[in-house]
Amino acid sequence: MAQILLFNKPFRVLCQFSPSAVKATLADYIDLPGVYPAGRLDYDSEGLVVLTDDGALQARISDPRHKRPKTYLVQVEGEPAPEALAALAGGVELNDGPTLPARVRAVDEPAWLWPRVPPIRERRRIPTRWLEIELVEGRNRQVRRMTAAVGHPTLRLVRTRVADWTLDGLAPGEYRLL
Repeated sequence: MAQILLFNKPFRVLCQFSPSAVKATLADYIDLPGVYPAGRLDYDSEGLVVLTDDGALQARISDPRHKRPKTYLVQVEGEPAPEALAALAGGVELNDGPTLPARVRAVDEPAWLWPRVPPIRERRRIPTRWLEIELVEGRNRQVRRMTAAVGHPTLRLVRTRVADWTLDGLAPGEYRLL
């Protein structure tokens, strides 16, 4: 039976077990041997990382050919117009080619969301907006590149769901075995 672990990766943690002299890694939080992340989450992103000891399952989760949806809560700079949201949903041209269509909607900041440490830089004259974006791809820094391409840089990114697994009930730095 495969082990599956859901981890809420804090901000500024490397999504690897290999030691780093200056940065926190998964090894600082997870003491289970033999599990590895099924996909990555950037150092400056937060949220759900699925880990497993089953290589085949790891490949099915992380390989874009299997089109496992991943949902992100994204705080962007500015207030995106309907045209910007439509562009994100329809697919954005990036330097490595167009993205697949995505589900995108503007949302309120969820009451359950923990404060980020350190907080994002607030700018008095520039509003921010929260978006929920669901992708079936997983390119390097894709969400950040997509929002920047439509003129709304990402300020904070939290992955809330991978396929049917969610972040529910996990504080930053906590994990749960399924």
